[in-house]
Amino acid sequence: MQMEKKTKKNRQRRMENVIVALKNDKLSIFAIVWLIVLIVIALIAPLLPLDPITTDTTSMLKGISSAHWCGTDELGRDYFARLIYGGRVSLMVGVLAMLASASIGILVGTVAGYCGGIVDSILMRIVDVLHSIPWLILVTVVSLFLKRGIQSIIIVIGLFTWMGTARLTRAETLSIKEREYIQYAKFMGVPMWRIILFHVIPSAFPTIIIVATTSIADAIMTESALSFLGLGIVQPDTSWGSLLQRAQTYLQRSIHMAVLPGILIILTVFSFNKLGNLLRIYVEPRISEGDSE
Repeated sequence: MQMEKKTKKNRQRRMENVIVALKNDKLSIFAIVWLIVLIVIALIAPLLPLDPITTDTTSMLKGISSAHWCGTDELGRDYFARLIYGGRVSLMVGVLAMLASASIGILVGTVAGYCGGIVDSILMRIVDVLHSIPWLILVTVVSLFLKRGIQSIIIVIGLFTWMGTARLTRAETLSIKEREYIQYAKFMGVPMWRIILFHVIPSAFPTIIIVATTSIADAIMTESALSFLGLGIVQPDTSWGSLLQRAQTYLQRSIHMAVLPGILIILTVFSFNKLGNLLRIYVEPRISEGDSE
């Protein structure tokens, strides 16, 4: 009973810290509202009267008007619709790539930290080697050997951006495995996979959540970079990165084609990073206490 009261009190305290942080940082409120609006629009986009594919050669590269809120592109397609559907793709790539990356990183990190010894050494050396290669070069080279498309982008980002997650998870596991309940589970003969799955990972989950939010932002940036280089999304599908890539040819005539997706990428990445900071304050109340001091 006392444990439940203590847990409830800790949760209330953490939520109070988040509320204080929101009051002191209006940009965090904007970030949350922006992400909510963006996700809702992305989910309901198929229900809206938007057509991102149909071309109109009589309305090519038109400016902002009542008929086309964000103008048109080089094929006369409504640019507002292209931005909305591009956001759907960018968010989908960000979330799915994060899930793939987090899954690999958590698996490698927990196994390395829990097993220790030669297993830890081998896995961490693999992490060090991959981490030492500039990520953009690594991802770009691998992308050249895969068929262009959303699936390939998700696979490439997921397979080559998990190293940071693995290191953080390993550090958490090294601390968690020394706790009494883990030692007791070992003594009772509980299989390693059960200890990792039902004890270690749940204990490290707060850190994992924080890493996941920043990983979404990183995945969106990576997808944008690859699409900008012409290695990402294939027409007629679109993403904010591919919109930027196609807009560079028409900067003098229609600068809005580059400005709008660029702004959306910046706002979304910024908002996910802000969300990660708020989650960190919730998980680690001492951060906000230190700031207030």
